[in-house]
Amino acid sequence: MPATPGRALRPTTKVMPGQARVYNRSLVLQSLYSDGPQSRADLARVTSLTPVTIGALVSELITEGLAVELGTRAGTARVGKPATLVGFEPAAAHIVSLDLSPDVFFRGAVLDLAGNILVTRQVPREGRTGEAAATAVTELARELTELAERPVLGIGVGSPGVVDHHGTVVSAPNLGWAGMPLAEVLSKALERPVHVANDANAAALAEHSFGASETEAATGTNENNRASGVLVLTVGMGVGAGILLDGALVRGDRFAAGEIGHLIVEEPGLPCACGRSGCLERLLSVTHLRERLAGLPDPEKQEVLAQAGTSLGIALAPVISTLDLGEVVLTGPPDLLGGALLDAARTAIRRRVLPVVGQALEIRLSTLHENSILLGSAVLVLSGELGVS
Repeated sequence: MPATPGRALRPTTKVMPGQARVYNRSLVLQSLYSDGPQSRADLARVTSLTPVTIGALVSELITEGLAVELGTRAGTARVGKPATLVGFEPAAAHIVSLDLSPDVFFRGAVLDLAGNILVTRQVPREGRTGEAAATAVTELARELTELAERPVLGIGVGSPGVVDHHGTVVSAPNLGWAGMPLAEVLSKALERPVHVANDANAAALAEHSFGASETEAATGTNENNRASGVLVLTVGMGVGAGILLDGALVRGDRFAAGEIGHLIVEEPGLPCACGRSGCLERLLSVTHLRERLAGLPDPEKQEVLAQAGTSLGIALAPVISTLDLGEVVLTGPPDLLGGALLDAARTAIRRRVLPVVGQALEIRLSTLHENSILLGSAVLVLSGELGVS
């Protein structure tokens, strides 16, 4: 089960006058979602909205089933009528999430609005690319939509490759997609809102909303003092990074921020699906790494993993130093990314960045494990449809 829903994403666009009601509604929902049950007076204080506005918005949310009255706060002694607590209702709707990053299958899930995974399904990739891959993804989404026991709020997808703000996969060489309008394809087929993002960006959103540091994971606490600059590296069929700075997702001018999998780290190097050779992805993706490890005795396996970790550290160090990041999170198979690879990456990074950066930097495996992209895809829907994260 994921951690308690956390911080809101920082808005990246100006709120226009006609959007004020939608924005105010999202403020109330976000407060209930991240901070738990509150009275109407509490909500007025934390959102700086008037009691009249809060009353109207809460009534609207209760009518829609997104909020519920929970009775009075226990253990309070006050003069007059006790305040009634209002809470977010995670069972009001379901979300369908898809993770297209694994090397041998597409994976999906039905989640409630708190990020609890209720049902999972997967279909083999079987080498499918192009339209055949899009058809397999559509059928998986259709199956999950039919399994949902509540109205489906939307469908979220974490896809490898460069994804624009319309949900079009501009380029995903491993899937044979170039200009694939995935959001449009799924929306037309399933008649639901669809939100598509790069898989690494989805993983970054998952860490932001549901992730926990090593200390938090060990103690079960939520300190809410996480780094303001976070890079989440996804290792699956490909290799990519999602970057959050001060609560805002970094996308780049061509929506390709974090596409480090195709940085050339070896010359000459092995041929890559992008048409070049020596890419980081050729050393680090799950398929290629497992191929290199197959049949090797353990000492040689550890050496291969350490070499991959060193190459990763060399690629990441300039990004970490340029942006002064505070946290790097690796998500993918722990048997590959932990141990020798993670240790080598830490060493390579700290050797190459300023001590003031390296000493405070946390470099760890994700505590969300294989569910990272599924959870991040759910955040896409929560943020896009309800304005919460």
